[in-house]
Amino acid sequence: MGVVQEDTDIEPSAPPGDDPADPRLACEWLEADGLGGFASGTVGGARSRRYHALLLTATTPPTGRVVLVNGLEAWLERPGAPAVSLSTQFYAPGVWQPDGFRRIRKFHHDPWPCWEFALQDGGSLVQEVFIAADSGLTVLRWRASGAAGWSLHLRPLLSGRDYHALHRENPAFDFTARIAGGNVSWRPYAGLPAIAALSNGIYEHAPLWYRDFLYAEERARGLDDREDLASPGVFRFALDAGEAVLLLRAGDGLAVRPAAHAQALAESERARRAAQRPIERAAALYLVDRPPGRSLLAGFPWFTDWGRDSFIALRGLMLATGRIAEAGDILRAWAGAVDAGMLPNRFPDDGGAPEFNTCDAALWFIVAVHDYLALAEPTPAEIEPLRTAVLAILAGYAGGTRFGIAADADGLLRAGVAGMQLTWMDAKLGDHVITPRIGKPVEIAALWINALRIGGQWEPRWAALAERAQAAFLARFTDPVSGGLYDVIDAGHVAGAVEACIRPNQIFAVGGLPFAVLEGEAAAAVLGVVERHLLTPLGLRSLSPADPAYVGHYRGGPAARDGAYHQGTVWPWLMGGFVQAWLRVHGDGETRRAEARARFLAPLLAHLETAGLGHVSEVADGDAPHTPGGCPFQAWSLGETIRIAHWLSPPQETLSQETGR
Repeated sequence: MGVVQEDTDIEPSAPPGDDPADPRLACEWLEADGLGGFASGTVGGARSRRYHALLLTATTPPTGRVVLVNGLEAWLERPGAPAVSLSTQFYAPGVWQPDGFRRIRKFHHDPWPCWEFALQDGGSLVQEVFIAADSGLTVLRWRASGAAGWSLHLRPLLSGRDYHALHRENPAFDFTARIAGGNVSWRPYAGLPAIAALSNGIYEHAPLWYRDFLYAEERARGLDDREDLASPGVFRFALDAGEAVLLLRAGDGLAVRPAAHAQALAESERARRAAQRPIERAAALYLVDRPPGRSLLAGFPWFTDWGRDSFIALRGLMLATGRIAEAGDILRAWAGAVDAGMLPNRFPDDGGAPEFNTCDAALWFIVAVHDYLALAEPTPAEIEPLRTAVLAILAGYAGGTRFGIAADADGLLRAGVAGMQLTWMDAKLGDHVITPRIGKPVEIAALWINALRIGGQWEPRWAALAERAQAAFLARFTDPVSGGLYDVIDAGHVAGAVEACIRPNQIFAVGGLPFAVLEGEAAAAVLGVVERHLLTPLGLRSLSPADPAYVGHYRGGPAARDGAYHQGTVWPWLMGGFVQAWLRVHGDGETRRAEARARFLAPLLAHLETAGLGHVSEVADGDAPHTPGGCPFQAWSLGETIRIAHWLSPPQETLSQETGR
């Protein structure tokens, strides 16, 4: 089910310009530290986002993220020859300087990002970067062949800022270098971690400011896009003497021999990664520590751990890859956060009160608990907090909780108040909710019926309510015009009012959940509507192109993007529900599975080699060619891709079995 990673040949060419669609800018790599910190960048070397960095750390894991080392200025020198640039920077108003991208001959990202630069006289230089598990270290290495007499020069580019912010030249920046043996450290600002750099080179203190870096992706997103970075000095390495090594970490240095330590880390990390398929390794990057437990990040580079996203993504990232124990740890950690029957949608980065603005996160939690228990063999003590949380959610929702969430007389769940966005279609412009969906949204109804059936295994009263809700669903949601389902009934809490726009949420009545709400001809009719109006190679559109409110492109400033987010934009995570619905309607024999692999899975696997390399993007344009956008490394997009592959692969090739479950 995986994609074989081959070297990518890169021909020297003209500068990429400031077009974020250029593959050298659009293709991004990611290394994560398991605590919320990460390193990331582009294949071409230039930073196109404020989030691209070599050392980005979480001060209160997995939040409190700060950028410490943004990048490097790198070049080669040899007596009697002009300097040879290796790095690529993009400056305002649109200048590429220097031109290291011209020398990139090959790139691959498996098992970690690695570039080969072509040098004069047939020589070459290999550069690689990885974050070693449980080390807190970003490891950078350079090794040359056929490059006699060359020395490598590196200038770290530092900031010391919140990862959502930008940095400007200012007199408060402290350039002071503290040198102890092979360690160099700086603390640009009080209150932030120190930056430790350990190398087998020679450090010379020579402070400089580099001004007006331009970030093309931030410009395309209509956000502030310029930054100044500080460089305290230069590391020099004689390449004839062997491999050049630079180890970066937040905090104190290490009493180790840099080259030997880097080699040991590389050997250990290579062996660890070789034991897993690339897509499994990608899945594991979203697993983070949130003391005293564990959690899943919703995506890189800007999301933290969000309730709804975590529970949807967990089924693919953890359960389908055989990481059953970690899935249980995550669910038990979240179980303790139930409040008035609700689970938080997110924990703010600043440590503020959890935000409960969701009606479906708790329902997805119950679904994830069901799927976990179907695979795990937990002890009664491990089951009890999950059972308690599930029953508390059902009791809270049935009796009524925040934001008008309550079971109605027909057994279905109603939800919503003015000014709040409670479903996954949660875009909001100021006080204006783009898709308020107040009333009884179709996927909330399907989730509620599933949650009741799951809870009914512990308390029979919930099974009885599930039957009542199921009967109401069958009687009330069918749209005679489209042949599918209404998106919302009792819209605006007005009895009998409906929202009949064609959206993908109806697919969850057929697939994506443990218990199908519709079967037979009714299920086939829903699948047909979704397939005709919403299906694309990268996922389902959030609104039919025939709808007057449809927006075919996800681009522009925040207002334009939020306005398009759920008005036609494609969402890859919805393919999980669609493919399961397709199999339930058409059957899951090998002939049908082969068809589904070719039609639905192959495009998603091909996408692993574009945008966020090895991962699946958050969204794509509704209109062809369905250019990816949003977050390039999205947990639920990858998780549902893994679930699809898990269903469609022959049993002997499933991930959970290959990882020893």
